[in-house]
Amino acid sequence: MAYSEQEILAGLAEIVNEETGLPTESVTAEKSFTDDLDVDSLSMMTIATLAEEKFDVRIPDEEVGNLKTVQDAVNYINSAQQA
Repeated sequence: MAYSEQEILAGLAEIVNEETGLPTESVTAEKSFTDDLDVDSLSMMTIATLAEEKFDVRIPDEEVGNLKTVQDAVNYINSAQQA
């Protein structure tokens, strides 16, 4: 099942909430994981792993560093599920 961008964003917000305790409504597309959401590299790996499980996609470790904003992650997951 392919998820819409809105569903991916909502799912990522839930994952970030689980990992950081930030309210889901504070996780928006334009937010930077490190600058705005205070996600460190270890938490980012956990978020990527949880996103892989939730959306049934593969996010290689070397790609995780390229996911600077929530929108980057949404775009990556969206294109990975089409592959």
